[in-house]
Order: sequence, then C-alpha cells, then structure tokens
Amino acid sequence: MDAAPRSFAELPRDAELGIPVPFACGTDSYGEQQGRPPAASLLDGRRVTQCALSRVCGICGSGLGRPLAFIGSPEEADRNAFHFPASHLSCARLLLDALADVTAPVIGQTEPIESWVLTTTAAFEYVRPGRDDLDRRPTFQPHEVLTETR
Repeated sequence: MDAAPRSFAELPRDAELGIPVPFACGTDSYGEQQGRPPAASLLDGRRVTQCALSRVCGICGSGLGRPLAFIGSPEEADRNAFHFPASHLSCARLLLDALADVTAPVIGQTEPIESWVLTTTAAFEYVRPGRDDLDRRPTFQPHEVLTETR
C-alpha cells in the first residue's frame, strides 16, 4: 500500500468530479489494480483504519498534530461520531474549499456539502462498530470539542 504523505496540491484528482482525492478515500494504486481510478466518493476502509491507528491525516496522509479537525454532517457532529478520519485543520479547510461547488456525495457523506460541520479537538477515540450496530462503519469520536463551525 502506497502510504506516502502528499501535499494537498499533489493529491490525485477524481476523474469524474475533477476534485482532489483524499488519502482516506484510497489514493494508492489499489483501486487502479481493481479497474477503478482514485475516487473521492467513498471511503477506503483500509485507509480509514490506517489513519486511526497511525494517527495520520485523512486528507494528506502525514502525521497529525493539534488541533485535529473533523468534517462531516450535522448529524455526525451532534452524535460526536465522524466517519471521515481526523485531518490537519489546514487540510480540512483546503478540502472544504475544493468541494464547495460539488453536488455529488463525496468522502462517504450523503449530506450536502454546504451543511457540513468543521469540528476541532485535541484527541479522539476510534470506535469500531459492535455486532448489532446497524451502521457497520467505524467512527472517530472527539474527546472534547474545541470549536465547531456550521
């Protein structure tokens, strides 16, 4: 798995949407080997886990510092459980700017981008779903919200 960090400008582009493909969406050659070019629409479960366990940015793939930023739907913010991994605050802002005109679902979200929330924190827990959970995706749960922008 190619896990080399990249600057935001170096991220591969989604062939259909023309937007950057974040690290957590599978920006390595795995998708291409399966006949799929890198795409920003879905999260790559392997990469999501790698982001959590190695504490790397879900957007650029490099090591995280503080503050940590989470982007997601208002529902995720209200539940304090995000599906997209933690990111550098600067990467999160760049991604939100790059996605401003996108109407298609991206980065595992179904909510319109204009409704997304940007939340910062200093730490998080990675929570894998239980056997009986309806949503089988793991979540990132911030310890304490520092700021939240809706």
